[in-house]
Amino acid sequence: MKSIIFKAANEPLGFLEKEKPVVLDGEILVKIKASSLNHRDVWMTKGMYPNLQSDTILGSCGAGMADNQAVIINPNVNWGDNLDYPDHRNYTILGMPTNGTFAEYIKVPKDRLVAKPEHLTWEEAAALPLAGMTAYRALFTKTRATSKDKILISGIGGGVALMAFQFAIAIGAEVYVTSSSEEKIEKAIAMGAKAGANYKEEKWSKSFLKKYGGVDVVIDSAAGDGYGDLLKVMNPRGRIVNYGGTRGLAKINPQLLFWKELEIYGSTMGNDQEFKDMVALVNQYKIKPVVDSIFDFSDFAAGFEKMEKGKQFGKIVFRW
Repeated sequence: MKSIIFKAANEPLGFLEKEKPVVLDGEILVKIKASSLNHRDVWMTKGMYPNLQSDTILGSCGAGMADNQAVIINPNVNWGDNLDYPDHRNYTILGMPTNGTFAEYIKVPKDRLVAKPEHLTWEEAAALPLAGMTAYRALFTKTRATSKDKILISGIGGGVALMAFQFAIAIGAEVYVTSSSEEKIEKAIAMGAKAGANYKEEKWSKSFLKKYGGVDVVIDSAAGDGYGDLLKVMNPRGRIVNYGGTRGLAKINPQLLFWKELEIYGSTMGNDQEFKDMVALVNQYKIKPVVDSIFDFSDFAAGFEKMEKGKQFGKIVFRW
């Protein structure tokens, strides 16, 4: 079978033929129809990920056929018994060190499969797993968001940010976004955002508060120097969650933190129950993940290059 193989950090990925996986007891073979790219795949190629192993098939997200059923794959491997916290001694995700979805076939335990929502294309279904699961946990489990909340999604355009945005819109919340791209802000407004702010603008938080007032929930993946501005636009007892830190260490004004009695959460992926609940939400509201672009699997290098440039609005998908 054709596969996209990680060889070593800072080396080009290999496009190789490998033997079709041999299924063991309790496992099932999935014929991949589409798989989606995540930032972790790019970080691995640069050596910016722990426990890298050569000759591993990359890819955490995929959808395909198993025993004549259309399915999506839960990327969790060994979350553990505690739903509140993954067992980091054993927890991993498909695509490293376990072979992932960037191949024609993958074998997984039978309990990793969930029926593909019928309203989704293969490409949309492949865009859902990791981004949807991460967004669901951050938005609902951690910040307990409801339709009564004003919610700010930072860095709109990324896969998780867009899924959190779509979930928040679906439940009827009032949603705002930030981005350094006016084009991305306009796209979000067209999808239902109340308004947006360019975080590159000086004192954007002050202008935001004057125009729109404070927010109850912030979903952030960046942290960095701009973190303080996110705290500034939060209402008293507001909740902020971080599922990433792409802009580095955050600077926090403790006075804002204790005076407003803010709540700060960290969130990593999502447990198996949250994955199932996320798919149920997608089915209930007929949510369609945003797909930025689709590449033939043989043109995977172009997909990786596009993600590195950070210009995408939505998920980058490989069609097999």
